[in-house]
Amino acid sequence: MKKVFKYLSIVLIALLGLGYVYIKYTTAEEGELAPDFETTLIDGSSFKLSDQKNKYVLLDFWGSWCAPCIKENPKIVKLYKKYPNKLTIVTLALEKDSLTWRKAAKRDGFEWKNQIVHQNKFVMLSPIARMYGVSEIPTKFLISPDGKLIGERTFEEIDQLLSNVILQKE
Repeated sequence: MKKVFKYLSIVLIALLGLGYVYIKYTTAEEGELAPDFETTLIDGSSFKLSDQKNKYVLLDFWGSWCAPCIKENPKIVKLYKKYPNKLTIVTLALEKDSLTWRKAAKRDGFEWKNQIVHQNKFVMLSPIARMYGVSEIPTKFLISPDGKLIGERTFEEIDQLLSNVILQKE
C-alpha cells in the first residue's frame, strides 16, 4: 500500500509540475501581438480582443474570492474613470461559482461593459488565463492600441504610461 501511495504521489507531483510549466511558459512575449481570444461577455454579447482598436486595453484577471483582487478593485475603477477615452478595461473573473463575482463587481463599481466570467472547479484552468500564462491572481496585462503586449504591469505603471501618452499628444 505504501508503494502505491508513493507512486501516486510521484505521478501527481509530476503532473502538477508539467501543468505549471505549461501554464507559465505558453504566453506571448512583450512586444508580440497579444494572444487573441473570442468569448461571451456577461450581458451575452460576443467579445473579440483584436476588435479593441485605437485604445490601450487593460486585461485584468481577478476573482471575487481573492482578497488581493478585492483590495485592488478600487484602483481599476479609478483608472477607468481617469482614462475613459484612452483605456478599455476588460475584466476576467475566474470563479468556482457563477454568482459571487456579480456581488463583488457591483459592490466595487465595475461599470464597464467588457466583463467576462469563467466558471470552473479549477479556476486557473480558464482557457484565456492559460493562454496568457496566468498562474496567480490578480494579474494585469496592458495591450497597446496596435494590439501588442506591453506586458504584465502594476496600476502605478499603467497610470504613468497613460499619463505620458496624454502629455505627448498635447
